[in-house]
Amino acid sequence: MTTIQQSIDVHVPVSTAYNQWTQFESFPYFMDGVERVVQVTDTMTHWETSIGGVRREFDAQITEQHPDERVAWRAVDGQQQGGVVTFHRLDNENTRVNVQMEYDPDTFTEKVGAGLGVIDRKVKGDLERFKEFIESRGQETGAWRGDVNRSPQRGE
Repeated sequence: MTTIQQSIDVHVPVSTAYNQWTQFESFPYFMDGVERVVQVTDTMTHWETSIGGVRREFDAQITEQHPDERVAWRAVDGQQQGGVVTFHRLDNENTRVNVQMEYDPDTFTEKVGAGLGVIDRKVKGDLERFKEFIESRGQETGAWRGDVNRSPQRGE
């Protein structure tokens, strides 16, 4: 498994950053390679991606979600991956967004890319685009403030 950790400070209140992150269907606006995300249920999303010439479709389940604190997920099919995004209030107008994810590179190209830090830089770029997206708007495009308590992971 490869682990990636990146963070960025955004000039919006923690609730604004969190609310926007819960709008999964807006991810293609700031996540490179994400072509489409469909919110199937409160806790299930369907993703279509094209990264480095590799097209994938997979479902991801929200395994834990607490307003203004965290959103955790795991893929339920396809490439093994999962992670958590946490939101840290720095002051009334600034928030640190931290992404930690783990994935298992499938192909030789993905393994080489992981070794060279390609995905790490991609996540950093996605966070920089998220910062630009939310700061330029000044407000979220929507919000889902529901609580999802931690669900068991595979093998637990």
